[in-house]
Amino acid sequence: MKTSEVRDKYLNYFEKRGHAIVPRASVVPQEDPTTLFTGSGMQPMLQYLLGAKHPEGVRISDSQTCIRAEDIDEIGDNRHTTFFEMLGNWSLGDYFKKDQLQWFFEFLTEEIGLDPNKLYVTTFAGDKDANIEKDTEAAEIWKGLFESKNIDAKIVEVGSEEDGYKNGMQGGRVFYYDSKKNWWSRAGVPSNMPAGEPGGPDSEVFYEFDYVEHDKSYGEHCHPNCDCGRYMEIGNSVFMQYQKQEDGSFKELAQKNIDFGGGLERITAASIDSSDMFKIDVLWNIIEKLQELTGKRYEDHVEAKRVIADHLRSATFMAVDGVVPSNTAQGYVMRRLLRRAIRRGHELGVTEKLTVEIAKVIINEYKDVYPELSEQSENILDVLKREEDLFRKTLERGIHEFTKRTSELDFSQRPPVPTGKRTELTGKLIFTLFDTYGFPAELSIEEAQKEGVKLSDNWQADFDKLMQEQKDRSRTATAGQFKGGLAEHTEMTTRYHTATHLMYKALRNVLGDHVMQRGSNITNERMRFDFSHSEKMTPEQIKQVEDMVNDVIQKDMPVSFTEMSKDDAFGIGALGAFGEKYPDIVSVYTVGDPKGDYYSREICGGPHVEHTGKIGKFKIVKEESSSAGVRRIKAVIE
Repeated sequence: MKTSEVRDKYLNYFEKRGHAIVPRASVVPQEDPTTLFTGSGMQPMLQYLLGAKHPEGVRISDSQTCIRAEDIDEIGDNRHTTFFEMLGNWSLGDYFKKDQLQWFFEFLTEEIGLDPNKLYVTTFAGDKDANIEKDTEAAEIWKGLFESKNIDAKIVEVGSEEDGYKNGMQGGRVFYYDSKKNWWSRAGVPSNMPAGEPGGPDSEVFYEFDYVEHDKSYGEHCHPNCDCGRYMEIGNSVFMQYQKQEDGSFKELAQKNIDFGGGLERITAASIDSSDMFKIDVLWNIIEKLQELTGKRYEDHVEAKRVIADHLRSATFMAVDGVVPSNTAQGYVMRRLLRRAIRRGHELGVTEKLTVEIAKVIINEYKDVYPELSEQSENILDVLKREEDLFRKTLERGIHEFTKRTSELDFSQRPPVPTGKRTELTGKLIFTLFDTYGFPAELSIEEAQKEGVKLSDNWQADFDKLMQEQKDRSRTATAGQFKGGLAEHTEMTTRYHTATHLMYKALRNVLGDHVMQRGSNITNERMRFDFSHSEKMTPEQIKQVEDMVNDVIQKDMPVSFTEMSKDDAFGIGALGAFGEKYPDIVSVYTVGDPKGDYYSREICGGPHVEHTGKIGKFKIVKEESSSAGVRRIKAVIE
C-alpha cells in the first residue's frame, strides 16, 4: 500500500466518525520557546488537551509532519528517521478507551488489511508507589478485540523492559509494562510529575516481522519492546485520565482525553510487511534516484543512502516552513542534516547538485497532499543549492588544511622534522579539522589513506572522546535554553507575547508589508523575533518601532478575540505567521476596538493581556541578522 493511501484511509476513517480534519502545523513551532521543532502530533494540540476549547470541536484528527533532531545520530538503521508523519486523533472529553482501541484495531485490520496475528499490544502495569492501579480495562478490551478475530489473547505481566529480555514473550498477546514504558505525562513517570500535572496510562501496538531473527546482543529473549527489529511500534493511545494532587496522590480527571499518535511511515511499512522502512514508496523513490545518481546499488551502500534520503526529506520540509541554514537553533540542525547528506553523497561519488536532484523527488512525492512544496519549490531548491555550494567550498578548504597540517608530520617518505613534531595523524587533529574547518572525520581518514599518512593507533578513541565532550556541552546548552512543557506560560511571558504582536504590526508599518514573522522565542526575561527583511534597520527605524509600540501601550487599548473562519480572518486583514498551517476555524486577537478603530489584528492561540497598559515599557535592545533575508530583534519590557 502507498503512503498516500494509508494517510487518506486514516483521515477518511476518522472523518466518518465525526472528527474534524485539521491541517498540519509548521515543523517550526510558533511562539514556543520549549522546543526547536514540532516533534509529535500532540505538540500543536497541547493547549486543548490541557483544557482550552478547540474551535473545531471535541473530535479532531490530522497527519502532522514532525522532526526529531535528537535522532540524527541513529539514522542508518531500518526504522529511525528524523522526519516522519504522525497520524493523530483526539477526543477532548468525548469518547474514551473502548471506542479508541476498537477503532484503531478496526482501522489496522479492516482498512489497512494487517494480519491481526502479527499484532501485539502493551498496557500499563500500574504503579504501586503512586498507588495507581494497572489498566485492566484496556487489557480486557484488547483481549476481546483479538478474540473477535479468533485469536487467543493471553495477558502477560512483564514489568520492566529488562524483565522482558529475561522472560521473553511467554506466549502472550497483551503485555503489562511498567511506568517507564506505558505511562505518559510531560514530566515522565508519576513520581516526576508536579502537582496539577495531567497524565495517564497508554497502550502501544506493535507489528511483528516474523522473518526477522532475534538478535541476542539486545537481550536473551525477544519481547515487543525489544530493539532488535522483530517488533515495531506502529501506534500509541494515551489515556489522559489522572491529575496529580498536592499530597502526591492521583485523582481522575473530570474531562478525560484521548491522544493517539501512529507513525504513517511505520504503518505503511507494516502494510507491505517490510522491516526496512526505506522500502516504502515515498522513501524508496528517493533511494532509486540515488541509485541513478551514484550508479551504486542500495544493498551495497544501505546506511549512506538511508542517511541521505532521510536528511534531505527533513531539510526540504524545514525549507518550506521557513528555516534556512545557519549556526544557531533550527538553522544549525538544518545545516548539519544537509552537510551529513552531502558528505555521504560525496562518499558515493556525487560531487554536485545532490540536494537539488533529491529535493525535486521529495517535492513531487508530497505536492498533492502538501501543495506548499510545489508553490515554494523555487525557494526550497535555492536554499538547498546555496548551502550545498557553500559546503563543497568548505570541503575544498578542509582538504587544503589537511594537506597543510599533515605536511608537518614525520613520515618515511618526507624529510626529517625537528624533535617534538608529531609522527602520526591523531584523533585530536582529526577532531580539530572537523570542529574548526567542518572537514568530516571520514574524509580525513580517506585523505590519509590516499596520501600514505600514518594514523595513530588510538585516533578513533581520542576522536570519539572529544566528540562526546562536544555533544555533552551541546546538550547542556540546549537543556538550558529549551526547558520543557508550559512552565514559561506566566504573566510575564503573556505580556511579552502581546508585545510581540504590537511590534509585528509596528515593523510592517515602518518597513513595509513585505515583513513576515519567521519565528519567535519568548521567555520571562526577553522576547526574540525573526522577520523577513533584507537590510539592517537604521537607528531611526528602530526608534519609530519602539515609539509606536509604547504609544499603543500608553493608550491602554483593549485586547479581545473571536473565532471565525480562516478565510474570513484573512479577509479582514488578520496577520499570520510565515509557514503556519491554520485550521478552518481560527482565533483572531484584536488590539483596539474590534468593531471600530483598531491597531492590529492577528491569528493566534493566545494567551494575551486584557489591556495593553498591563505590558510595561517596551525597548529594543538588539537588531541583527538571523540568516539570509531574515532579521532578528531582541527586546525587553522594563
